[in-house]
Amino acid sequence: MSALATSVLLALVSAVAYAAGAIVQERVASTTPTRPYAPLRHGAWWAAVVLNGLGALLHVGALSYGPLSLVQPLGALTIVFALPMAAVLVRRRAGAAAWRGAIMASAGLAGLLSLTGTADVQSLGGGERLAVALVTCGGVAVVFLVAQRVHRAVVRSILLATAAGAAFGIASVFTKTVAVDWSSSGGLGGLTATTGLTGLTGQLPSLLTIAGLAATGMMLSQASYRGAGLAAPLATVTVVNPVVAAAVGITLFGEHFRYGATGTALALGCGVVAAGGLILLTTERLGAHAERQRRLPAVPSPVATSPAAPAVALLAAGPQARTQMVTPPALR
Repeated sequence: MSALATSVLLALVSAVAYAAGAIVQERVASTTPTRPYAPLRHGAWWAAVVLNGLGALLHVGALSYGPLSLVQPLGALTIVFALPMAAVLVRRRAGAAAWRGAIMASAGLAGLLSLTGTADVQSLGGGERLAVALVTCGGVAVVFLVAQRVHRAVVRSILLATAAGAAFGIASVFTKTVAVDWSSSGGLGGLTATTGLTGLTGQLPSLLTIAGLAATGMMLSQASYRGAGLAAPLATVTVVNPVVAAAVGITLFGEHFRYGATGTALALGCGVVAAGGLILLTTERLGAHAERQRRLPAVPSPVATSPAAPAVALLAAGPQARTQMVTPPALR
């Protein structure tokens, strides 16, 4: 098998692993409403963690065999794989609107990533790493606090998924930075020969940042599935993650869009398509929630059904109304 075919295969299996992990997370969220962020005692949640970790390893393996311009767009297939897998595995079918939104989001993201060009391999300086980490933590915290004040479950889930995608995206940026530093030092052997323990200690803040952002993204994505179904939160994380990473790459790594002004215009169009898909998924979930609320049976008023209802009504009436209520019709 050629290196390109191996890269495609690994990328596709990675997307399937991510999709399976998302399905498990959504099922865990629906059965553990009191533990929205980290249901540590739920074995299925740990299975989702393993599936997401496997997806990440397969994605890195795909990048080692194939170009970034091919592997990254294939990652957008996660949401496309998740919908039929959910229908087969957990008997949860998606409607036509959800399929349209998922395909729009995946196509827009794939087009955007395929238009992003690569630059010379470079790393971030210490000051840049600190600035990116602080901005990310602040932004994620603000979105999280806003989400806590939102009463609509679907909107709150989209906000949490956005914060999770941002955390995952910046974790990818730090992973790339550490990988570049590791390669430039000649790997483990070069690191030991040239800088020893000092060089490894210098990477410790970045490694801790990666671990913290990955854990934060996992917990936020878990909470985003509560009350919002599968498609909308998963599509949001799938789109926001690489878009944030690409934005940092363009800003700090010198990456660019291919084909000059034409490529930039096409990339903006792809971004609009992806955003339209997310909006369609969000409105579809809001509409489904409103439809469920309309189908619920009306709850009778406790006052109207209480045995003491006549007495309550008599006390609530005015003096003249009370006289009319207690006077027999023949004496009025």
